[in-house]
Amino acid sequence: MRLAGVFCTLGLGAVGTASVLGADMGPSAPQRPSAIASVEPSGRSAKVLEAALARPIIGSTIPLAEVQRFCEARVPRMKTYKTLQEWQADAERIRTELFERVVFRGKAAQWRQSPCRVEWLGQIEGGPGYRIKTLRYEALPGMWIPALLYEPEKLEGKVPAILNVNGHVGPVGKAYVPKQIRCINQAKRGMLALNVEWLGMGQLSGGGFVHSRMNQLDLCGTSGLAPFYLAMSRAIDLLLKLEHTDPERIAVTGLSGGGWQTIYISSLDTRVKLANPVAGYSSFLTRIYHFKDLGDSEQTPCDMATVADYTHLTALMAPRPLLLTYNSKDDCCFESGYALEPLVQAAKPIYELFGKPERLRSHVNHDPGTHNYELDNRQAFYRMLKDFFYAEDAQFDPKEIPSDKEVKKPEELQVPLPPKNEDFNTLALGLAKELPRQPDLPKEKAAALDWQTKRRPVLRQIVRMKDYPVQALQDAAEEKEGLKITYWKLQMGADWTVPAVELVQGQPKQTAILVSEKGRKALVEEAAQLLKDGYRVLALDPFYFGESQTPSHQYLFALLTACVGERPLGLQASQVAAAARWAVEKFQTGPVHVAAIGPRSSTVALVAAALEEKAIGSVELNDALGSLKEVLEKNWSVEQAPEMFCFGLLEEFDIRQLAALVAPRLVRFRQPSDRAKMELADLTDWYRLRDAQCNPLTQ
Repeated sequence: MRLAGVFCTLGLGAVGTASVLGADMGPSAPQRPSAIASVEPSGRSAKVLEAALARPIIGSTIPLAEVQRFCEARVPRMKTYKTLQEWQADAERIRTELFERVVFRGKAAQWRQSPCRVEWLGQIEGGPGYRIKTLRYEALPGMWIPALLYEPEKLEGKVPAILNVNGHVGPVGKAYVPKQIRCINQAKRGMLALNVEWLGMGQLSGGGFVHSRMNQLDLCGTSGLAPFYLAMSRAIDLLLKLEHTDPERIAVTGLSGGGWQTIYISSLDTRVKLANPVAGYSSFLTRIYHFKDLGDSEQTPCDMATVADYTHLTALMAPRPLLLTYNSKDDCCFESGYALEPLVQAAKPIYELFGKPERLRSHVNHDPGTHNYELDNRQAFYRMLKDFFYAEDAQFDPKEIPSDKEVKKPEELQVPLPPKNEDFNTLALGLAKELPRQPDLPKEKAAALDWQTKRRPVLRQIVRMKDYPVQALQDAAEEKEGLKITYWKLQMGADWTVPAVELVQGQPKQTAILVSEKGRKALVEEAAQLLKDGYRVLALDPFYFGESQTPSHQYLFALLTACVGERPLGLQASQVAAAARWAVEKFQTGPVHVAAIGPRSSTVALVAAALEEKAIGSVELNDALGSLKEVLEKNWSVEQAPEMFCFGLLEEFDIRQLAALVAPRLVRFRQPSDRAKMELADLTDWYRLRDAQCNPLTQ
């Protein structure tokens, strides 16, 4: 990689402060951006650089403690309600805001209005007293869910209908044995049992249904949570259309991810009259300190915790019967010892306000006590059904009816699906075709200036940009092989400590910030080239990069920051911008040059430069994306690049528009891809509107 010697000239002179390193470090050093090269330092100097960039500054404890504190402070708490009317008003607000601000954002609001289409496909021989009907239903236009209806052979009048959801059971999906046994038992007792496939499992195990790809919809400004919710609500729609369904006896139950589904649909959809989530969720406040509870993307949806915690969802069940089942030795997540009590404490006062405390129940399984929905837990559910759906039936026996011999193999329970079935990725690609909503750049100078002025606040709001003050604490300093090294802890506001290594050789006249998603320790060659070209180098690890990662569960904490209303991309850009302001004041060498290595870091740098007009003088992007749509085209998941799924970013901005916000300061795309050349070809004309002569794509 090399920053080519490209001039970006204005009527008043050169743009920016950067020459990315000229060999002459004296007064005649070039005042223009040059390029980062793959210079391989040799001998002792290489070892010195490598050791300096790899030296720990903040360790692993600080990043973890700070992200925990950051998120914990933003999770809403359950209030104390003095009257039932006070709670009911707040409950209505919570449901409304969760629908509007979390579940049905963007295109999902239209999906919500689409009819529930159901196609009945055939029948499978069941066992004594019941049959299995195969069907598929449309959760949203083009996304079909395979399902099985376990139906008693003899049906008279109205009977209970149970929605049975499953969790992370992989390819086995709806054929999960404990789930089959549960459905068989319900049918044998005269109930309608609907066994639905979950997104990402069983027949929907394809790559586009992987849960961590739901965030692709978020990038497009549409809720990635919506398909999950609609898959459940449509299932209730179809149950209620069945001739023998009793609308006053609708229940939902499931294990793990199925337990999460149970509380989510049951708390928000009051058509559900009884719920039994099994080892399926805990409070966000619990998850922050019990990492195995953090959960997938759907359990930590963008902005949910700006409205409610799972404690609120638990309380929203009141006064409907709720059985909270947890396992004492759960080897997956949500152990009863820490997960259950906060939920009970939150919901119990609400049930008491309704005068129905007996309807809130809990069950702790000790045998086997692991992550399960086996016999003990199933019989706890049957007892719940007896007490609230069959209270007048003295013949109802909650003891399980032996059904093991009737369990079928997964291939026997296959349901035909359309050749083309929408998934998270195909939906996102479809949405992206019309994005961003205002793709064109103005053609007149006055309009261009006005566009930049109006669009920066929009970007600032989307990424949740912060103007962090910086207090710099020197951790250590040393000099080796003519290289002065200073290790900094940059305390940014009350929230973050960002590690930085300052490298100085000779008398630098300019300053460069260097950042990579691989962390600063991977930047030896780039730092060497910058030093050679006469820069002071500040190698930075912003949020989630390098030393600023948590020691484990990294992307899950990134999801949690978005869940509490912040954006990882905005945090990273805010930290880069804050470091730039500090460097300008500290070193007095003018606006800094920001050099970013990698597609993610390049996006961070581009956002930072777009919004920090004074302290950042120029930007060099290495291996940058040509378009945010490449995230979708390459089918990235949130584990790979959590900051790239910033909610609604592509709805308003692509790389082209972000770069346009930086002009007339230089944005330099090093070794641009063919996609970048195609997408960004008109940026030279854009610079001319700002009286700058430069081509950001020039080699």
